[in-house]
Amino acid sequence: MSAEEQQETPVQQPDDTTDTASAAATDDIELDLESRTYTIARFPEKLALVRLGPGADIPTWAESSSVFSITATATETAVLCAGRNVPTKARGIKPLVGFQVPGPIDFADGATVLVALLAPLVEAGIPATTATTVDGRWVIVRAEDSSQAEKAWKRRGHEVAAAVPAP
Repeated sequence: MSAEEQQETPVQQPDDTTDTASAAATDDIELDLESRTYTIARFPEKLALVRLGPGADIPTWAESSSVFSITATATETAVLCAGRNVPTKARGIKPLVGFQVPGPIDFADGATVLVALLAPLVEAGIPATTATTVDGRWVIVRAEDSSQAEKAWKRRGHEVAAAVPAP
């Protein structure tokens, strides 16, 4: 198809029925999220999210903590670990604080839990990332934003309490 033909092709708009149904479904979701509140555990240790090269071995300084996660893709290996021994030259973000909604959380509810936790942070302009385990959902924020994150969650009716790390 030539550039001229592409420019002349009209964009099809969804019919009004689809738009109305989508809007109604979205309204139902928003109302449901407003009613969901969780107890969120704040973990005391400082974390780091470090970028390693693709296929990299996990360095000895990448220590376990309340949350320890390795994600490997074709383009990078990322490690979420205790921040205490991460070299200053390591490429990543630290210090971070981890918050968890403990589970078990049904897989079908996982996205709803994350939206309920992330929406207040987005509204407050607080950057965050997530980690997921079989039994829990984690939200990771910069240490400097952790108090503001707690306030944002409390405004939405969530409870935030100090966690007791596993021995």
